[in-house]
Amino acid sequence: MFEITITDDFAAAHRLNNYNGACENLHGHNFIVEVSVVCDKLDKAYIAIDFKELKAITKGILSKLDHRYLNELEPFKSTNPTSEMIAKYIFDELKKALTGKDCKPSRVSVYESLKAKATYSEINR
Repeated sequence: MFEITITDDFAAAHRLNNYNGACENLHGHNFIVEVSVVCDKLDKAYIAIDFKELKAITKGILSKLDHRYLNELEPFKSTNPTSEMIAKYIFDELKKALTGKDCKPSRVSVYESLKAKATYSEINR
């Protein structure tokens, strides 16, 4: 099995409801997103999935979040747009985008800063 990872970023604002602290106030982050997919086989060029293709898929997902107030977006209206839930949202969207391909998402990490990240995965390690 091969694991392919790319990194991208987006900027957005959010606030955490029912949080007792400063993050309950409106604030923003320059989120860094790390996306990993696993592939069982390689193509004729010995490539699992082209980095360019994975970057384009990820960029399309992140474009829905970039420079937005996350609390107003449908996936986060009934939950807090925490790094954990953002990672899960990106993972779920990536899973849909990879339907029919020989790859599936293995994990998505969302960094609020270089010192703090949350990761979502459905693969047991």
